[in-house]
Amino acid sequence: MSDISIIGTGNMARTIGARAIAGGNTVEIMGREPSKAADLAEALGDGATTGEWGTTPAGDLVIVALLSNGVVPAVAHYGDALAGKVIVDISNPFNSTFDGLAHREETSIAQEVAKAAPAGADVVKAFNTVFRHVLEKGRPDVFIAGDNAQAKASVEAFIKSLGLRPLDVGGLRMAHWLEGAGLITVGLANHGVGNVDFSLAITELPV
Repeated sequence: MSDISIIGTGNMARTIGARAIAGGNTVEIMGREPSKAADLAEALGDGATTGEWGTTPAGDLVIVALLSNGVVPAVAHYGDALAGKVIVDISNPFNSTFDGLAHREETSIAQEVAKAAPAGADVVKAFNTVFRHVLEKGRPDVFIAGDNAQAKASVEAFIKSLGLRPLDVGGLRMAHWLEGAGLITVGLANHGVGNVDFSLAITELPV
């Protein structure tokens, strides 16, 4: 099992933290507001701890569970405290009308995190194509992207501990297209499906 640090105290932090503990992982919560981090750790129970914002995370995997515009600034703020860590970006940078991505070039939050991260840290994109309550109650496929095979293997092992199936889509450049896939889920929720009780998945033909 894995030692996980979660930067953030919102709904995705709560959901991933709960599934992580249920899967036998250790969880540390790090929030800008210590009281919120303490409240979340207490709610998660089972030995969940808190860490001080900006200090070296206890976990080898550091899940940044913040809104997209806060992810890169948080990683830059942590700086060398993230050296040697695997940083997991779960964000979706949607525009204000939720029909496009906020950035106008072929990049991603994960790729920008990689630029801001210290030497020795690796970045993996994951979880961004899954609605929170589906992650909480279902067994969705989790798509991941990253450049370092060992880092991706660590994230895959963590995802499997949650009872979920990780699916590798390739290098970190593919994070841009994962963010596009996140946008597709919103379009489906608003149009073709008409609700958010679903996730994107891979169906394989029988052998």
